[in-house]
Amino acid sequence: MKPSILKKFIQYASVNILGMIGLSLYILADTYFVSKALGSIGIASLNLSISIYSIIHGLGLMIGIGGATKFILLKVQKKESATRVFSISLKIGLMVGVLLLLIGIFGAKRLASGLGADSLTLPLTQTYLTTILIFAPFFIVNNILLAFVRNDNNPNLSMIAMLVGSFSNIILDYIFIFPLNMGIFGAAFATGLAPIISIFVLLIHFVQKNNTIKLIKTKLELKRVKDIFSLGLSSFVIEISSAVALITFNRVILRLEGNDGVAAYAIVANLALVAIAIFTGLAQGTQPLISHYFGLKEFDKLKKIRHYALVTALLIAFTLYTIILVFSESMIHLFNSENNRRVAEIAAVGLKIYFLGFFFAGVTIVTTMILSATEHVREALFISLLRGLVLIVPILLIASYFWTMTGVWFSFVLTELIVTGISLYLNHLNHKSVLKQKTNSIFSRN
Repeated sequence: MKPSILKKFIQYASVNILGMIGLSLYILADTYFVSKALGSIGIASLNLSISIYSIIHGLGLMIGIGGATKFILLKVQKKESATRVFSISLKIGLMVGVLLLLIGIFGAKRLASGLGADSLTLPLTQTYLTTILIFAPFFIVNNILLAFVRNDNNPNLSMIAMLVGSFSNIILDYIFIFPLNMGIFGAAFATGLAPIISIFVLLIHFVQKNNTIKLIKTKLELKRVKDIFSLGLSSFVIEISSAVALITFNRVILRLEGNDGVAAYAIVANLALVAIAIFTGLAQGTQPLISHYFGLKEFDKLKKIRHYALVTALLIAFTLYTIILVFSESMIHLFNSENNRRVAEIAAVGLKIYFLGFFFAGVTIVTTMILSATEHVREALFISLLRGLVLIVPILLIASYFWTMTGVWFSFVLTELIVTGISLYLNHLNHKSVLKQKTNSIFSRN
């Protein structure tokens, strides 16, 4: 007996949400332990560095999700070229990873200064950036393997790999920062080891009978490279949007409130990373099902998955905001080891305003993934660009000029509100396009 559509959705969505929550604990664990060991300067330095992690993660997602989406579309169409996509994706990932590694070795100091580090935060920021960039090839390969294993009918192993990597990171964070007294280097080193541990778990899939992914000798076909990049580009831009927003927020807040403001924003941004991870997990869990039913032209099932995903996004947003209202003081205290009153005041206001934006952001993230999974790449990219570059930066600059820190927090909410309206409209057009394809398919069969 085949599982119902809802049961399939719950299985894929739940394991990916759990996995992404685990993945987001990479950064959250760093923030917690660094705040305990190095105080507000440490947490400010970490926040200045995190944007680079978002870029690395985004590149890995672009290649992984783009490649895995093309793989599953070709696989359901029973095309032999599906096998080559995995090998091409790995080649691209390794090339990009090595380039980032070289930047880490030779350009970390200049990069840290460009991100806004001052005389107090520069040494710590440079150390963190150098270490993270050296491990970039492993981050990217891990993201590629996670996406392909998930799309090769093994979402449970992907979840286990993410969780094992993340919990290893938390344990190593504690060991390196406290007993071994390795400071911010220890935090970065623990984070860099986590994807290596995850990769070893994912390798189990390649010795299982149901595995259809094979590493073969193949050339970097330009058409396949373009397919991979175009299908994964919206995922990349979502992560880059986080990085661009983080960099811009950091520079504006430095001007308004100095390092205390950046430390407060670090608390808000790191908790927001968990929220974004949950919605990304929902979107990634939805993607294989959407791509599968789209490839088979089973449009009624596709519509059901879309409905489940959007309703789930709203339920998650409501749950998150309730948690913030009830537990915000306790959460701030966790990351404010020096009991810095100014940091606590700024963060308390910020959490309650900023998290309103997730009522809209969750819907947008899911909608963008649905558009990408149904090969509406331009629309998905357009939405991602609106969120990350076109709207957030000017709205932030204008709102902060007139309303200072209140404007900073509301800029995220306003951006997500506008983009959600646009994304739902584009998704409506996509739905009409799917209905047209369904009608044409019925007539062609008759």
